[in-house]
Amino acid sequence: MKDPSIALQQGAHAAPRKGAWWVLGILCFVYMLNFLDRQLLSILAKPIQDELGVSDGQLGLIGGLYFALFYCILAIPVGWLADRTNRVKVLAFSCGLWSAATAACGMASSYPQLVMARMMVGVGEAGGVPPSYAIITDYFPPHLRGRALGLFNLGPAIGQSLGVALGAWIAAAYDWRLAFIVLGVVGVVAAVFVYVVVKEPERGGLDARPAVAANAPVQRAEPARFWSTCRMFLTTPNLMIAALGAAANQFVTYAIMGFATLFLMREKGMTLQQVAFFYALVVGVTVCGGMYASGRLLDAFKKRSRAVYGVLPGVAMILALPFFIGFVWAPTWQLSLLMLAPPMFLGFFYLTPCVALVQEEVQPNQRVLSGAILLLIMNLIGLGLGPTYLGHASDAFSGTSPGNSLQMAFYTLAPFFVLASVLFLVLAHRLRRERSPEVP
Repeated sequence: MKDPSIALQQGAHAAPRKGAWWVLGILCFVYMLNFLDRQLLSILAKPIQDELGVSDGQLGLIGGLYFALFYCILAIPVGWLADRTNRVKVLAFSCGLWSAATAACGMASSYPQLVMARMMVGVGEAGGVPPSYAIITDYFPPHLRGRALGLFNLGPAIGQSLGVALGAWIAAAYDWRLAFIVLGVVGVVAAVFVYVVVKEPERGGLDARPAVAANAPVQRAEPARFWSTCRMFLTTPNLMIAALGAAANQFVTYAIMGFATLFLMREKGMTLQQVAFFYALVVGVTVCGGMYASGRLLDAFKKRSRAVYGVLPGVAMILALPFFIGFVWAPTWQLSLLMLAPPMFLGFFYLTPCVALVQEEVQPNQRVLSGAILLLIMNLIGLGLGPTYLGHASDAFSGTSPGNSLQMAFYTLAPFFVLASVLFLVLAHRLRRERSPEVP
């Protein structure tokens, strides 16, 4: 009979659980729907503006602060609930709720109705990502988690690119309302599939653990306490710096994604059909490539130094800045789209390192709640304030620069690239000073 102490020590080199890659694919598809539903508003901003008569500032609020208040704040109690109950059931219910709310967006006949529907999308999506992070962490051993989370984080890239392609195509061929309704129905079907197919994994079962005596019982982790987990996260410098760095990074990325299509159409002359093909292609290739590359680089270099958790996103943001300025400045949509490719590729290097660092640093029974706190901080600042700020900045510039108010507003995002880079490099410095864990 195999010695239990040996089994416990093999966490770092264990194989993934049975069906892990299939589960990863399913969760990635759900995350794709999550992000597709979230970004559909920005993709269809121009026809929505034309029909409902909303300003850039109102679009920024509905896609930013109004959505983020529910999405971020509710993620905390939902994360606490998922840490103590069945994470798969929480995810399935959440997917069904946000998908139904997405369909309701297509039925809105006024701005207040659209606001209410988007808030309900935020309520549902609060239970989407944190349980998925923890499920993946318990399906894959430590040496594969960077790659698995990197593949999972392809969901936003695929979701946005498909959202651009399908949403813009449906809106151009039929009506923008139909895009919301069709994608909402698909999400409800996916929620039922998750509930039936995905199995809840053992919490912390693949984590590396110290050797114990052969006859010692395996201790099961007690459910995490809500306030003690929150206090742990908020008082751990590395976790907070990672969260704030991710927040500054997301401030830029969500602001760009929230208004890029409107900017390219209104100020660069792209048509909805061109957006459906060319913009979708650029987003799909570059963001997917960035997500996957960051996960592979993380797995390759973290054995040498844990500083890679900060170095990867810190260097990426500095490299992205000059290309972003070129995107805003370019006189034609073709050149502007070409210059947007590097920032799209590099701008998502933060996500996998930050998520992986948090999941590795906390106890197994704290992973969902800790992931929810990470999302609360980075999304409340990034998702909540990024599009809101840019929309209101565009409205402010409309008096002095009526023909290029979004261009002027985009220029003001440049300092946030530097801020994000500095925070990540501070994190790298702190991690470098700590003793790297021994690699067995």
